Amino acid sequence: MNDARTTEIATSLAEVRERIRVASVAARRTEPTLIVVTKTWPADDVRRLASLGVTDVGENRDQEAAPKFDATVDLALRWHMVGQLQRNKANHVARYADVVHALDRAEIVTALDRGAGLAQRRIVGLIQVSLDGAEGRGGAAPESVAAIADQIANSEHLDLGGVMAVAPLGADPGHAFAELVRISDRLRSDYPGASMISAGMSEDLEQAVAAGATHLRVGSSILGMRSPAR
Repeated sequence: MNDARTTEIATSLAEVRERIRVASVAARRTEPTLIVVTKTWPADDVRRLASLGVTDVGENRDQEAAPKFDATVDLALRWHMVGQLQRNKANHVARYADVVHALDRAEIVTALDRGAGLAQRRIVGLIQVSLDGAEGRGGAAPESVAAIADQIANSEHLDLGGVMAVAPLGADPGHAFAELVRISDRLRSDYPGASMISAGMSEDLEQAVAAGATHLRVGSSILGMRSPAR
C-alpha cells in the first residue's frame, strides 16, 4: 500500500523505533521486540504494518483478532493475544495466536492447552503478573507465579515463555518493571528458557527498556488514538 495512511503509520513507526533505539543504547541493552497492538484498527492497517517491516502484531479481544487474522492469513506475522483471555474464547484464540500474554490462573491455562491441542498447534504462554494488588490491572499475584509456571511447562501443547505485566496506574512504571524483572529472574532459575519479559506501552516504553523488557506492546503511538469500538 502507498497512500496517506501508510505514510502516517510509517512516520509514527519510525519515531517509535527511534525511541526504542535511543532507550536501548542508554540502557546498554539489546533492542526489545516491538509488538504493534492493532486494537480497533482495521485489517488494512495490519497489511500496512507488514509492508513496513512489522512482524509482530497484538490484539486485546478475540472478536477483533479472529477476523483480522483471517483477512491477513497470507502475511508472515506472529500474532500476540495481549488482553485477558476468557475461558470460553480459548479454543478460538488457539486457532491463530502464537503467543498469549495474559495467563493468570489455572483454568485459563487448562482451557488454552485444550484449545491448542484441538488446533494441533503449540502456543507460547506468558504469565501476567499483578504489580498493584487484587484491585489493579489484572494478573496473578507474584507468589502464584511458580505454580502457574509449573502448569504451563507441564502442559502438552504450551511452551512457557516468561512473564508479562501492565504498569500500575499512578505509580512509577520503572519501579514496577524492575519488580517484574526480579520475578522473571526467579522464574528463570527454574525455567531458564522462560526469558520473555513483556512490559511497556506507548507512554512508558523507555522505562520498560531500561528495566530489561524483551517485548514492548505499543499501539497508539504508532496507529493513533483508538477509533471507537465497532
